[in-house]
Amino acid sequence: MDYPGGLMFWAVFLVSALATLGITPFCIYIAPKIGAVDIPKDERRMHEKPMPRFGGLAIFIGVNLSLGIFLSHEKEILGIMVGSLVIFLIGVLDDIIGVSAKVKLLFQILAALIVCGFGLRIEFITNHFALRLGDDHLFLIGVISWVVTVIWIVGITNTMNLIDGLDGLAAGISFIASLAIAYTAYIHGYYLGTLGLLCLGGGALGFLPYNFHPARIFMGDSGSLFLGFMLSTMAMVEPAKGATVVAIMVPVLVLGLPIFDTAFAIARRVVKRRPIMEADKGHIHHRIMAKGMGQQRTVLTIYGISAIMGVAAVLFSRDLFKETAVLFLIAALFVYIFLTDATILLPKLKGKNLRRLEEKEGEDNK
Repeated sequence: MDYPGGLMFWAVFLVSALATLGITPFCIYIAPKIGAVDIPKDERRMHEKPMPRFGGLAIFIGVNLSLGIFLSHEKEILGIMVGSLVIFLIGVLDDIIGVSAKVKLLFQILAALIVCGFGLRIEFITNHFALRLGDDHLFLIGVISWVVTVIWIVGITNTMNLIDGLDGLAAGISFIASLAIAYTAYIHGYYLGTLGLLCLGGGALGFLPYNFHPARIFMGDSGSLFLGFMLSTMAMVEPAKGATVVAIMVPVLVLGLPIFDTAFAIARRVVKRRPIMEADKGHIHHRIMAKGMGQQRTVLTIYGISAIMGVAAVLFSRDLFKETAVLFLIAALFVYIFLTDATILLPKLKGKNLRRLEEKEGEDNK
């Protein structure tokens, strides 16, 4: 895509943001009437009163309105819009009546296949097989491309869904990730991807005033699944056509924290022999709050870590690997601090200090 002009970047962002901002009050009004309400039934919930959870509608309309006005003539963008409708609808059903994890997974795979059918696929990995296998195995190469793409889309979609546990967390991370990947796409001349990601970033930002703590509405699965799906697909729009590792590593770095949190959650549940999709209070945002930080401070802390990873991704795309490694280590250090429990050592330290104090008092009395 040729350079669209500076006003275009602002237009797609502002239309999405303002539309989402304007529609969210309607979502707050309509949610109780259709049964889209999150009632705190267990200690895992961070809210104490019933909360409307239909904000995904505002984000979906805001983002797709902007995409429809400015970018729907692009085949790949149209495919993403169709796939996002499937994701949004299954999310709405889950918010209102509840849907099993298997059914949601099937619809996520369907949405991913729709995107693949419109020609948007990850080609970096399959290019490697093409060089090795040659033209005689084009069908196999194509199958690998579809499988890799579906795994990527479904994985990131669920990653964003799992991290949506505090007011403003998923929306804020989506905003930061969208801007970081959009800027990376922009500096490398991928303007279609930049515009699509700015649409997504605008929708996430437009929802935040109503979702940041104390929240007036939750986005629900319709919102978190939609954001994850859009991030995974928009990050593929143009960079995925390249043959460099940057095409894959940039979104992985930007989404490093939610990806790590998801992987850690899966490992934790496997070790405990619990269902992988079972909710718990072991996520990184729960652990940060356990340190005595409130919701706002916890969310802002995670925003900061996500922003560090976003900057690291931009530097990585410009081949500044040493600088990337430094920022990655800084982010990893913060994650380590929050995931480890220093209070385990406190009783031992107190005991040693008490013995030293008693010994010193004994010497002074002699």
